Amino acid sequence: MILNTPNRYGLVAIVLHWLMALGVIGMFGLGLYMVELTYYDNWYHGSLEFHKAVGVLLALVFLARLIWRQFNTVPTGLADKAIANKAAHWMHLGLYLVMAALFVSGYLISTADGRAVDVFGLFSVPATLTDRGSQEEIAGQIHELLAWSLAGMVALHALAALKHHVINKDNTLKRMLRP
Repeated sequence: MILNTPNRYGLVAIVLHWLMALGVIGMFGLGLYMVELTYYDNWYHGSLEFHKAVGVLLALVFLARLIWRQFNTVPTGLADKAIANKAAHWMHLGLYLVMAALFVSGYLISTADGRAVDVFGLFSVPATLTDRGSQEEIAGQIHELLAWSLAGMVALHALAALKHHVINKDNTLKRMLRP
């Protein structure tokens, strides 16, 4: 089952979901590590370039996920109350908005000096909006705030999935694990 049905997620949606989950968690961990490095640490520049390149790839997976979601059925919520299903919908929307803003702020940090973002030598994302005064500093502060916000939202999202599995005993989590 590649496509979603009204009751289940398909293989593509599941793979895109877990790629995003692993990417977001990994990037958050790398970001925490990077802010502890000094300019003279051996992996300072390497981690920065890696973070930028993975960020671009994650943004592409994010776009693929949005496009896939647009053209596929979204399975109905399994909560007993309509308000719980609405809350889940708004949480997903919030996750998407914060991720999109995180990608934009990361791009603004990375291109403030006018240089393109190299993606593992495969392609480059050109710098279109270059330094507008304190662009790198302001975008950096926003990026950090968004990263912590996303981490909190991801934690709530995971807890909600576990609550559905353990307490509600419904298929919310199971249908995101296998098509």
